[in-house]
Amino acid sequence: MADVKKPAAQKKASAGFQGVRNAIWIICAMFVIAVCIYKFVLGDPANFVGGDPEGEVLNGNMLGTIYKGGVVVPVLITLILTVLCLSIERMLAQRTAFGKMATTKFVVEIKAALKQNDFAKAQDLCKKQSGTIANVVGASLKMYEEMEKDSNLKKAQKIAKIQQAHEEAVQLEMPTLQMNMPMLATLVTLGTLTALFGTVTGMIKSFAALASGGGGDSVALSTGISEALINTALGILTSWLAVIAYNFFSNRIDKLTYALDEVGYTIAQTYEANHDEA
Repeated sequence: MADVKKPAAQKKASAGFQGVRNAIWIICAMFVIAVCIYKFVLGDPANFVGGDPEGEVLNGNMLGTIYKGGVVVPVLITLILTVLCLSIERMLAQRTAFGKMATTKFVVEIKAALKQNDFAKAQDLCKKQSGTIANVVGASLKMYEEMEKDSNLKKAQKIAKIQQAHEEAVQLEMPTLQMNMPMLATLVTLGTLTALFGTVTGMIKSFAALASGGGGDSVALSTGISEALINTALGILTSWLAVIAYNFFSNRIDKLTYALDEVGYTIAQTYEANHDEA
């Protein structure tokens, strides 16, 4: 009966920045920063007539206008800052995962080394490359060498072992690549919904001002309209940034996955071509 234990090679080699596992702390930190921005930058008395943040905005001052968006503004600023921070976090983590050499070049050189049956060169390339793709290819090559020394298994079983080692290495590395991606996807929808909430509250204030009647309520009316439009704009900006970030990093993950599949297939096919026994 074939050995069903996991290959000893399946130990994640961590090097460099691996990502932030508890991203909730990023959100908390961004909320504190957002509140400070709202209170001390947007709410600076210099942005308003008579230095009163509750009064009219000074000559259409943009910062003061955003402040008039109300209490939803700090939430939306939190979401925007979170998207930016997670984008930087994903960029650094994926930069580590992709390694030092361009993925396409690495795959080409690995395939060339395998074609020449130069596994020492292939292993050396993995050491120089480092990162996710190097870890996966290294695990497959190590299993390849183990199968060369095993005389008990049949050819088909050995190929299956090499493929299994490759798949297990991929699954071991994927969590690092996909970490915090669900949060970016959530921010796409959350930005839109939060903006809608702010828009509705602003319109409620506007209609309340209209219902009360009289010219004295023009400030309340304009405040409500400003709140609605500002929250809409900030929410759209949040979703826009989140969509771009999510699709960008998803595309990079897909490219790396395709490269890993290509190299894994090449390693298995190389073993099959080099061994004629049944």
